[in-house]
Amino acid sequence: MTAGSEIPATGDDVDRIVAAWQRERPDLDVEPLHVLSRISRIAKEHARMRATAFATHGLDGWEFDVLAALRRAGAPYELSPGQLVAETLVTSGTMTTRVDRLIERGFVQRRPDPRDRRGVLVQLTPTGQDVVDSALHSLLDHEQALIASLDPKDRTVLPRILRELLLASAEATAR
Repeated sequence: MTAGSEIPATGDDVDRIVAAWQRERPDLDVEPLHVLSRISRIAKEHARMRATAFATHGLDGWEFDVLAALRRAGAPYELSPGQLVAETLVTSGTMTTRVDRLIERGFVQRRPDPRDRRGVLVQLTPTGQDVVDSALHSLLDHEQALIASLDPKDRTVLPRILRELLLASAEATAR
């Protein structure tokens, strides 16, 4: 769309917003809004969808994140608290509280690290494995439905484009 252009018949809210900015500020290049405003809106909707998928299994998002990190680690499904911090991007104090709550629910257990007498490992219990596997299945069902409308070729190209954008974003943030 160019300055002063109309919203396409297949337009969305972002098209309306971009058209308004083009009308009000024709001196600015608002092209990034076409991509980044949509990513932002998709992220908000996806967060709601994740919350719903996890709630059906009695989980909060943070619980799924910790359990999923342990499940992805492979048998025997255990990580050190430091590894969990790195996987979930929270502080060590936050992780301690989260592990305590997951122990109370029977989803994880602490055990001594056989390689480090002072260390501990957090291990997924069979109950924790069952709940994370079920929640993952629900999440993937929701996510498959979300991308089902995309052309198969677009589903192949879009991850590459988004990866490039994510890497550029991380690089810009690091500067």
